[in-house]
Amino acid sequence: MKATLVLENGMKFEGTAFGTPKSTSGEIVFNTGMVGYPEALTDPSYYGQILTSTYPLIGNYGVPAESDGAITTKHWESPRIQAFGFIVSNLSDTYSHWNADMSLNTWLKKEGIPGITGIDTRALTKVLRESGTMLGKIIINDKDIDFYDPNKELLIEKVTVDAPVKHGKGDKTVLLLDFGCKNSIIANVVKRGFKVIQVPYHYDYSSIQYDGIVLSSGPGDPAQYLFMTEKINNFMTERKPILGICLGHQLLALTVGAKTYKLKYGHRSQNQPVLDRLTRKAYVTTQNHGYAVDMKSIPSNWISWFENLNDGTNEGLWHKNLPILSTQFHPEAMPGPVDTAFVFDEFKRFF
Repeated sequence: MKATLVLENGMKFEGTAFGTPKSTSGEIVFNTGMVGYPEALTDPSYYGQILTSTYPLIGNYGVPAESDGAITTKHWESPRIQAFGFIVSNLSDTYSHWNADMSLNTWLKKEGIPGITGIDTRALTKVLRESGTMLGKIIINDKDIDFYDPNKELLIEKVTVDAPVKHGKGDKTVLLLDFGCKNSIIANVVKRGFKVIQVPYHYDYSSIQYDGIVLSSGPGDPAQYLFMTEKINNFMTERKPILGICLGHQLLALTVGAKTYKLKYGHRSQNQPVLDRLTRKAYVTTQNHGYAVDMKSIPSNWISWFENLNDGTNEGLWHKNLPILSTQFHPEAMPGPVDTAFVFDEFKRFF
């Protein structure tokens, strides 16, 4: 079935449709990971985006079932595919993996998500690297649609939980504000002996007893969510441990007076090198974000904990006096290297 990728600059890429045969539009982004398409597609931070895989062969190990039950054994990062479309160079017709439940093509059909294959994804990536991330659409069967800019909407409203959800057991309780949280973040906190209460970002938490706070990852422009800074500031005045991850890191920075800005094409990969400025150790990290914290705007009572070794952008914060820390990258990984899982251990040391 014919499919055409159209960029807002007028460029077109002809290919073949797979998944659900419907047209879609969103922000075109690319991920340089060699594996991990089930985790990436179900990451709520990709909501509203059409994901391009730079690795040429996709689908060869199929897709696992959603879950074995508990949060610590979930195979997807949320209950559904969050990306609006998938762009791959070569789609594998067959798959082989002991844990596979279905093919990638079947999964996209079940989830109602379109894909396009047979295009030069590396040429597309060069365009995005040189011109910057842009809007685009996948047109299937010549059914044209308008361009859609997800960054103008309140995306966290689309991906937060509907009501509080409790995970794990423990003497200490962590309140997790869900802006589009990955399951692996919750699993890592539970693994360290905490009880986690996951609540919608707008929830009235005044009746909940908690010992610490996690500000989760999520999609969109952090400047659209400035209304969250008052709530986060209230958390800070309680002087309880706080951990921010990705969007949570950016909202924490905005709360204390720092600024954020849009990156040219974002960090979406499993091989982003960062430097721990406290230990001078370097780590390879998993990342998925299109915005960053302005290094020059960070207040003097905060340490720029991690910095990106590729472009020098801020990758983490640590308060000099309060038990508050954050990372722009994903310490839980999934997919990717788990070298920075110690961030959760640092958070636990505050209790």
